[in-house]
Amino acid sequence: MNILVANLGSTSFKYRLFRFDGSTELLLAKGGYERVTDYGSTIDDCLASLRAAGHVRDASDLHGVGFKTVQGGEVTGCLPADERVEQALLGTADLAPAHNPPYAAGIRQFRAKLPGVPLVALFETAFYQWVPAYANRYAVPDSWFAAGVRRYGFHGASHKFIAERSAELLGRNDVAAIVQRLYQDGPKPVTGSPLRVISCHLGGSSSVTGIRNGVAIGTSMGLSPQSGLPQNNRVGDLDSAAIPFIQKKLNLTTAEVERQLTKESGLLGLSGVSNDLREIREAALAGNARAQTAIDLLIHSIRHWVGAFWLELGGCDALVFTAGIGENSAWIREAVCAGLSDLGLVLDSAVNNAAPIETNLATAASRTRVLIIPTNEELVVARETRRLITASHG
Repeated sequence: MNILVANLGSTSFKYRLFRFDGSTELLLAKGGYERVTDYGSTIDDCLASLRAAGHVRDASDLHGVGFKTVQGGEVTGCLPADERVEQALLGTADLAPAHNPPYAAGIRQFRAKLPGVPLVALFETAFYQWVPAYANRYAVPDSWFAAGVRRYGFHGASHKFIAERSAELLGRNDVAAIVQRLYQDGPKPVTGSPLRVISCHLGGSSSVTGIRNGVAIGTSMGLSPQSGLPQNNRVGDLDSAAIPFIQKKLNLTTAEVERQLTKESGLLGLSGVSNDLREIREAALAGNARAQTAIDLLIHSIRHWVGAFWLELGGCDALVFTAGIGENSAWIREAVCAGLSDLGLVLDSAVNNAAPIETNLATAASRTRVLIIPTNEELVVARETRRLITASHG
């Protein structure tokens, strides 16, 4: 079975083609386009390149197309990418303006270009369908909640991958099996001790998720991807009173406030240097105080959420770092893990600096393991697309 995964941005199109043969998962091809103005012609070019490379002969060799859709409000999970999904994406476009309209347009174009090929949407919010009721609420009037103001959570494909792979690495195949079938069967009880994992997806946008027995109990992101930790140029968490206050203080329109919060805030706004953590650290090491503050705030925010989920879970069997920053920045991992020996986590600095993938970075005496697990969101989308299509065909 050949599954194409389409990752759509406001002016970008990236794809990966996976082939599934029994238990074998093979990445056949990947590529991308920038400065996209017409998804239709870009899709044509993508399919032509796959044919030229001999991966597919025609549309009949594509058995499904999967989309890592972001925010659909009450529409979530892994489901056919039909007109209902399109409307959900457009209906919540204000919460994910860089993602939702492109996905709606792309899905529409794929449907026209590949009639008869199943299209599947895996929402980033899907992994949080089973968090406790209190974990998806804000303390707002019930009418706001009914209108959709709640904590949805994002980076769901990444955290799901971490939930499954960490369970395998920790020898908990019972939990891994639950994660594999989570979107089809829902959570299942586990015999024996619970598996408690805290997943830190740290990259251009970042989030921390608490996971018990393969199921999310909560996450740092909320209503939109603009929340939680400070992002590369997005604000993260902010007191709601700041918006009317700064509008009056600086005579700003609502549109300008939104632009500054989503384009000029986060690590960029804090440091005044860049939205790239590598450049910010260079500046901090050179004595730039604003850059150092940006780093300190990011680490504080990560530790805040790690601590919150550590307490909620009643302990932590594995603290996992993933995504670009989490996988490649030993100094961030060391700062996050500093001073946690009383909680049972003791990082081995030498091993951490060597950064072996999927190997315990903690000392032998540490009760909590520390792992680097490279995430694979596209593979998760492909797997779930395959499962849904297979299930629909009996």
